[in-house]
Amino acid sequence: MRIVTSGLIATYPLGGVAWDYAQYAAGFQRLGHEVLYLEDTGHWLYDPAAQTYSDDATRATEYLARVMRQFGLGDHWSLRDPKDRYWGRSERQVAEWCASADLVLNISGSLWLREAYQKAHCKVYLDSDPGYTQAKIRRVLESRPGPNETYAIEGMKLHDRFFTFAENIGQPDCVLPMDMFAWKTTRQPVLLDEWAIENPKSKIQNPPWTTVMSWKIEERPPEIAGKQLGGKDVEFAKFMNLPQRVSVPLEVAVSGVAPREALTAAGWRVEDGHAVSRDAEMYRDYILRSRGEWSVAKQAYVATRSGWFSCRTACYLAAGKPAVVQDTGWSRFYPTGRGLLAFETPEEAVDAIRRVEGDYVGHCRAAREVATQCFDAGKVLKTLLADC
Repeated sequence: MRIVTSGLIATYPLGGVAWDYAQYAAGFQRLGHEVLYLEDTGHWLYDPAAQTYSDDATRATEYLARVMRQFGLGDHWSLRDPKDRYWGRSERQVAEWCASADLVLNISGSLWLREAYQKAHCKVYLDSDPGYTQAKIRRVLESRPGPNETYAIEGMKLHDRFFTFAENIGQPDCVLPMDMFAWKTTRQPVLLDEWAIENPKSKIQNPPWTTVMSWKIEERPPEIAGKQLGGKDVEFAKFMNLPQRVSVPLEVAVSGVAPREALTAAGWRVEDGHAVSRDAEMYRDYILRSRGEWSVAKQAYVATRSGWFSCRTACYLAAGKPAVVQDTGWSRFYPTGRGLLAFETPEEAVDAIRRVEGDYVGHCRAAREVATQCFDAGKVLKTLLADC
């Protein structure tokens, strides 16, 4: 097949973002498909060093080219910048590719589905932010849209199939609206061999349990079932004192406006999120030298019982790192108790960490087994194509 994948690698040039989207493109290529990575968001590009946005694509393009080489994609990429200039493959080459493409996979709805891109045989919209997406659709249907939301929904209608990371959607305990689109479920693909490597820094003494997160995303909060729901900051507050209840160090690599002094006072080790994820290799190195992951999810994922699961956590598991993560309803779909443990309360989080520490090596092996069973890119992407 000839496949176009999209993403935000140049728009947000950070390591975790690179893995989120490059594993799709590289995964399809490893299955024998012809792949073009196309980034055309219509938005300005974020500069992590300056912590601001710019319409100058020079740095972002250099970063994107490095990521494409790292994942074996060579020159199979194109970026359309805010000034409508194409970098990498030209506008004509992109148009010709799309005209002959079997599939355009619009991951996170990141791709501006221009007329030239619409000529592909099948256009697939992949919702990676459940709750926010469905709330936006509901606001448009109720004639109270936010800025550009009506336009965004019209763009969604140009697609032929609709997938979501909300694996629990449609179940009795999931309150996500099912308006307008027939959602199918999917999950994040992981290139297992890219994570089965040894980092010499992984042998540091007393490594902490870690996670990488943005404290709060400045995005319109979703209102679902009459409740306004927030992000990770809301859920994290419930577990602020967790370091005082466990015998292992806990660390958060956080970006954005976060209460760093309060975190430190509560016993958390605090790292700069941008510093540990400036590129894909640094992000992977940070995970590889961690003891495991402990993390919460956005309140919008938790309160709706969406079944959302983190790509970051899938990468920890692939690296053989146990994960103790907040349950959003995902425990219905993934093996739990060994390598991957769910929690809802502080007491459950404490117990899960203690269980892992009681048989750490066994839980490391189990973590890799969970990743192999559930997130192997070949399996995940074959299933996605079969469902298109």
